[in-house]
Amino acid sequence: MERAVFAGGCFWCMVKPFDSLPGIESVISGYTGGEVENPTYLEVKSGSTGHTEAVEIIYDPSVISYDELVEIYWQQTDPTDAFGQFEDRGSSYRPVIYFFDETQKEIAEASREALQNSGRFTEKIVTHIEPATTFYPAEDEHQEYYQRNPENYTKNAERRKKFIKEFWE
Repeated sequence: MERAVFAGGCFWCMVKPFDSLPGIESVISGYTGGEVENPTYLEVKSGSTGHTEAVEIIYDPSVISYDELVEIYWQQTDPTDAFGQFEDRGSSYRPVIYFFDETQKEIAEASREALQNSGRFTEKIVTHIEPATTFYPAEDEHQEYYQRNPENYTKNAERRKKFIKEFWE
């Protein structure tokens, strides 16, 4: 099994696209990229810890590749918005692909360049690609949120869904 970590705004909205794919063992909501050990949701949301809300994906690379995961990631985000994603604004919601080794870094960078050159977006692709740091799982109430709170999840995902439909479908 291997790991991938992606930040694309609210982690509640980043779980579902990966959760039921073949080869995915788990998708965990959490926090990464900051300076505080064991941050809480409220601390991260405040923007005071330097963390992003992110998902950690444990996957079987013989079933689904990192390249495929990166492509799915792009289709869940607005890669031209560096200051948050959709309803969620601020540094804790910035889009980041975190890499664990040079291969992941090269795949992410090549994919970002291909997306920039595709003409799909007229604005610059601003998603960061950064080395992975400690990943802290979020509190239990944030795990599998879309399944346990479908009405609130749907409400929080409205702008994201509209964007995906316009740019990716």
